[in-house]
Amino acid sequence: MIHYLRNDFNRRFRPELYGKFLESLDAASHTHVEFRVAETPCFFSMELMASIAEIGAELTYRLVGDPEYLALSRNAIPETYRMPDETPHPHFMTADFGLVRTASGTLEPKLVEMQAFPSIFAYQCVLSETYRQVFHLDDSLDYFLGGHTETSFWKLFTQVVLGGHDVENVILAEVDPLHQKTLPDFLITADRLSIALADISALVKIDQKGRPAKLFRRDGERLVPVHRIYNRAIVDELIRRNIQLPFDYREPLDVEWAGHPNWYFHISKFSIPFLDHPAVPKAVFLSDYMAGRGRERLPADRESLILKPLFSFAGKGIEFAPSEETLAAIPEAQRGDYLLQERVHFEPVIDTPCGMTQAEIRILYLWPDGGDLDPVLSLIRLGRGKMMGVDHNRNQEWVGGSAAFFPPREA
Repeated sequence: MIHYLRNDFNRRFRPELYGKFLESLDAASHTHVEFRVAETPCFFSMELMASIAEIGAELTYRLVGDPEYLALSRNAIPETYRMPDETPHPHFMTADFGLVRTASGTLEPKLVEMQAFPSIFAYQCVLSETYRQVFHLDDSLDYFLGGHTETSFWKLFTQVVLGGHDVENVILAEVDPLHQKTLPDFLITADRLSIALADISALVKIDQKGRPAKLFRRDGERLVPVHRIYNRAIVDELIRRNIQLPFDYREPLDVEWAGHPNWYFHISKFSIPFLDHPAVPKAVFLSDYMAGRGRERLPADRESLILKPLFSFAGKGIEFAPSEETLAAIPEAQRGDYLLQERVHFEPVIDTPCGMTQAEIRILYLWPDGGDLDPVLSLIRLGRGKMMGVDHNRNQEWVGGSAAFFPPREA
């Protein structure tokens, strides 16, 4: 933490500035931002951010480069959502870390989870710049990772999403996108890239004799061919809401995916038991744990355990310190869909007028076809409860979504 920047921000903070900040953010997002946005950005060293980004990239490369692991994770994909024509790597990656206090008193990053799925790339860029402008942050402070600038970020993001296709034939697809909390990101993306938003359940499929079916979006009375999909639809939500799609995930389709759906499963909570790294918490599949396998890997202290469903999103279904009775109550056939994991105890490191606050650091990566995995931005979530998501810190101040700024790396 960079204390002089933290102290200076706290000293200069005024509630009316925060109100102006929220108004500016709504204007830049083309809609009202419904989730809570923190009163403050965070100030970390470039060395810390670069080291966290490097760990996330190392873990990603391990998984993508391990054919045996990929075969196992492919078998874990629900059969009805196992899609053909898988890309050789994900186009989008996120890696979430908490800062923990070691026995020697130092702070180090600990992985919370990884997900090969898009995050709010476009919104996070706008959020960071809005913090800078409204709160008059020093121009020397940066928020891009990997040596990127605003220009290079949008160029790479555009390249990954469009894949060389005409903008008319690329869509951002989600379930009922106009009513998602992430709508600000969708609208900024659509505006900057000039692509259409589409409800994935409203696409039109037209079969072709002897060839893969084609997908179309409606534009008034016109059917526009879809050549590439920036996929924001989460399978967990499709299942939970019983969304009926016009196509079958298992059938060949004449369309490209920016974010092939299989990668949502390949790199996820499912990955954690396969990663042996100092920054990765110990984890065991519940099916193994109940069969007596892997128990020695986990802390004996029940309060240090957390139960997670493998493929839920946004913290749904997580249970802290689960009892043996709770574990035993999960039907045996479903135990392979849960993870029992060492809990990451976040150290409160952000000094705010409401007290010391925890920060979860998410690194956002882009991976273009024919290129390398590239960290571009970070997303910070501030909280003072067990869970870090904005939905779990309601009725509090100086918590919520935030951004990281850092001064230039010292020579």
